[in-house]
Amino acid sequence: MTNTPRNVLIVEDDPGIAELVTIHLKDLYCNVQHESNGNNGLQAALDNDFDLVILDVMLPEKNGLDILKSIRSVKDYTPILMLTAKTDELDKVLGLELGADDYLTKPFSIRELLARVKAIFRRVEAERARHAVKDEPEEVVFDHLYINFALRRVRVDGKAIELTAKEFDLLQLFASNPGKTYSRQNLLEQVWGYQFHGYDHTVNSHINRLRNKIERDPSNPRFIRTLWGVGYRFIDKEELTA
Repeated sequence: MTNTPRNVLIVEDDPGIAELVTIHLKDLYCNVQHESNGNNGLQAALDNDFDLVILDVMLPEKNGLDILKSIRSVKDYTPILMLTAKTDELDKVLGLELGADDYLTKPFSIRELLARVKAIFRRVEAERARHAVKDEPEEVVFDHLYINFALRRVRVDGKAIELTAKEFDLLQLFASNPGKTYSRQNLLEQVWGYQFHGYDHTVNSHINRLRNKIERDPSNPRFIRTLWGVGYRFIDKEELTA
């Protein structure tokens, strides 16, 4: 892992948890900023560039899920690790579908938290390395669909389309590998990470939302095809001209 300092934002109203996490993150060579309420946390996330945001769900003034949604709607991709005292499956699924990268339920061990943080950093580094060495264009065009990988921008029929971070990650994986079939488990592992095994419905809902944004007729998709009982694949260039 790189020795370059990481900038991490902790949005947590429990001072004991925030202090403990801060101490151990500094051992990982991180610069840490702590905010104890939702409004200040959201403002800090929007005003600064962080390598990771550790975000509690239950916060005064603004809850963590609303903060997550706001960050994903206006900010370039920033990894977000959610913390919560709740054990409700619905909260976890909602956090994932809003674009959380990982989810940890209180009470948690500091070793597990640090393992999750390290895993997120490794995934980000691997993605950067992949783009640095892979001979792929910065942008591609499939019929009326334009994708700029470097700027994470998408246009359909010339109109800018707003995608969440995970929606863009899905589209980038598909468009970088046209014709290749991915099972739901493949997509969970490559886009969400190993810890989300069993959340197949999250993949389905993201695919549906992505189709609604990029397809002219989502009920008869041109780009993202379903192979029943197998998974999904992105149309290849030969099919576009057929």
